[in-house]
Amino acid sequence: MSVAVLLLLGLGFVEADGKCLFNRTQEYCVCYHLSQETVSSLIQCLAASVVEFRGGELERYVAFPISDLDPSAIEMLGSLVIRKIILGDLLVPEILLARVLRFFSYTQVQELVFESCIFEGRGNWEEMATQDLPILSLRFHNVTSAPLTGREQDFSHLSGWLGTLQELAVTASHVTSLPCGIGRVFRALRSLDVAQNSLRDESLVSAFCSGAFPQLQVLSLQRNHLKSYHNVCNSVQLLHGLQHLDLSQNKLMADPSSSCQWPASLRIFNLSDTGLDEVLAPLPPSLEVLDMSCNHLHAVDISLRSLKKLFLSQNMLRAVPSIRNYPMLDTLHLDNNWMIELPWDEVKHLQDVSAAGNPYDCSCSGAGGLQALAAAGHLGQGWPQGYTCNSPPDYQGRLVEEVPVSVLRCNSAAVIAPICVALALLGVAGAVCLVGSRPRLLRPCRRV
Repeated sequence: MSVAVLLLLGLGFVEADGKCLFNRTQEYCVCYHLSQETVSSLIQCLAASVVEFRGGELERYVAFPISDLDPSAIEMLGSLVIRKIILGDLLVPEILLARVLRFFSYTQVQELVFESCIFEGRGNWEEMATQDLPILSLRFHNVTSAPLTGREQDFSHLSGWLGTLQELAVTASHVTSLPCGIGRVFRALRSLDVAQNSLRDESLVSAFCSGAFPQLQVLSLQRNHLKSYHNVCNSVQLLHGLQHLDLSQNKLMADPSSSCQWPASLRIFNLSDTGLDEVLAPLPPSLEVLDMSCNHLHAVDISLRSLKKLFLSQNMLRAVPSIRNYPMLDTLHLDNNWMIELPWDEVKHLQDVSAAGNPYDCSCSGAGGLQALAAAGHLGQGWPQGYTCNSPPDYQGRLVEEVPVSVLRCNSAAVIAPICVALALLGVAGAVCLVGSRPRLLRPCRRV
């Protein structure tokens, strides 16, 4: 087997002892610190669909001559069933990666993942200018590399491959910018995840410039350094096909007078844990899922005719939003708010209702409505442990499930009234009977 194939399949050979472990059921093989003496254990990984390499030192291979593969090696690579390769805890010389990556064109690998890696130096990517790779998903997590600014030419050399990429994730990697020219290379990208980075409002303007990410449907900007609700809205307006946007865990400041229009194509919008104290309109009319949990909302007064799922847990709501504003709604989560009652009549038609951790008033209507929803199977996993009474004093701290809601206790009028009516009817009937039982008085005949 040539050095190039060894580099491709066993990146990270070191002198320390290592081995590969193969889970045949999951078709998953993981290799730790392979050495040239233990490389034979890699053979078992050839039957896996996912292969993971952990630990190693690649810089010793930088000077190795890597020639083109012979036909037998190409045939062998093409016969492998490996679809996903994970590389973790590695120091990766970029010049070596540029020389080896082209051999992936002979494989069926569709997903390539780098975790906790350090990319060193700068590679010569000109040889990749004409290469088409089968890889459709590329993920980087907790990696360190040179800034992307000034790397447009390198990305241009890779445009043949990157122009077909469908999923890209660069998470927890201290990314501060996405240059406009780089975004234009990803012509077919459907999903972009840049969560847990250092992107700011101003960096989004160039990242999503005209012509960048033209097919993008899913965008995660979770846990960056974004601050202005209005600026973020303006930055993504050119993403006309965007369907799913995640802005969670950014501390956003909202301007109530802002009238920015989010992309009309948006279907799923995550604004959880963003510090907002109100739901700002306008929102896309075709929105189907809205997550506003973990905020400071006191009320929700919007109307979305297409909304199907609404998540409002961990806010300061004292009442359920008007369900009439969401005729298509089937899921409503209201856990850990300030509500004392969940109106059964308004939410009984929903498929999934979750409202644990609220200070419930366990009077008859409050406890009875929750018990009815639970009996119908509408309450989520929090029932019954997450539903406790805050009042009245006799039931404080008890589970709502344990509160008696018998008709005699909760609606005595409903019991007493029929009894009174029955007694009254019996009284009338008795009087009639008495009248009917009196002896008749004979009247004297009238004389003609």
